[in-house]
Amino acid sequence: MRALIDGDIVVFRGACSAIGEETWVALARADKMIQDILEETGATDYQVYLTGSNNFRRELTPTYKAHRPDEKPEHWQAVREFLVTQHKAIVCNGWEADDEMGVDQDKETMNTIICSIDKDLLQIPGRHYNFVKKLHSVVTPENGKKFLYLQSLIGDKSDNIIGITGIGPVKAEKALADLHTEEEWYEKCRELYNDDERYHLNLQLLYIWQKPNDSWQPPKVATTTTTTDSPQGEEATQQQEQQ
Repeated sequence: MRALIDGDIVVFRGACSAIGEETWVALARADKMIQDILEETGATDYQVYLTGSNNFRRELTPTYKAHRPDEKPEHWQAVREFLVTQHKAIVCNGWEADDEMGVDQDKETMNTIICSIDKDLLQIPGRHYNFVKKLHSVVTPENGKKFLYLQSLIGDKSDNIIGITGIGPVKAEKALADLHTEEEWYEKCRELYNDDERYHLNLQLLYIWQKPNDSWQPPKVATTTTTTDSPQGEEATQQQEQQ
């Protein structure tokens, strides 16, 4: 089993736990967090991921995570450097650590396990471990897709993504309760938004990569059309009538 560890969470929690203390305390606590994750998941191998610079989501809209303070907690940079030098963390420039974990997750044989507290990652099929709540879970492809549409309705305050006013987790679940396919979830959420531009932008922001350079694409909604206003359409119609 290979643990895919959200280093952004490890850095933040390790740094915040040692404010006012010496740097080595933050480093030791970050290291202990990783060792605990490996023990609790039974992983024999691991990879740590960190979000770098030039996040493409901020190119989609400058409001993405715009409300977060620029000032980082004490020891934040030191813990990041520690994870890179001592734990060989991958720094993801241009996208987020979440995206790289989504790409690397083994969605078929489930020989990897995403270790994070970020709920957005629950759209990725496979094994998951919340190392704060000590909670193991398995996400199916269907549940992962549905989670994305639920999130589009709820929004994500931590990332400054605004969903539908008045809709929280309970109402979102109720809205999609009797629907069973991605096409149905997509159309129901689209109806509730009544604003395709904002709806599609939010889905692009919320979507976590599952392959390199991935992006959210709307599902193909089945439609029936008959083309009779072109020579090819008229010819096809005449052939059908003759038959």
